[in-house]
Amino acid sequence: MKKSFTLIEILVVATIIGLLAAAAVVSYSQIMKQARDGVRKTDLEQIRAALEMYRSANDYYPSISISCNSNTAISDGTSTYLSKIPTDPKCGIYSYFYSTTGTDYTLGAYLEGSTSTCAVSVNCKGAGCNYCIGPYGEK
Repeated sequence: MKKSFTLIEILVVATIIGLLAAAAVVSYSQIMKQARDGVRKTDLEQIRAALEMYRSANDYYPSISISCNSNTAISDGTSTYLSKIPTDPKCGIYSYFYSTTGTDYTLGAYLEGSTSTCAVSVNCKGAGCNYCIGPYGEK
């Protein structure tokens, strides 16, 4: 007599493997979103530090543009405070936001894993920014 697996046993094992694979894909997707959000927050803090150094030396915040294809630096001609402004990890879809009045500024990003919103209404290309910081921290 031959011993073999029944069709039901094979289907049960295949279903369990499929469920485990689906759970792994969802977990991986969430981990990647969190990682990109961490990069976004770090990038904004890096830009913020450079803006504060610029203001300390010049008494006002610079007018800069942030885009996916630019190699813009934060510089006053004498000193370079940031050699290249970082771009969003999904730059084709989202971008960072920056606006200034000279005495105040808003930096924004769209965080994929967050539902909070900025106190100010700004657009981060593909979506409204839901994380904003300024000279005194989160806005």
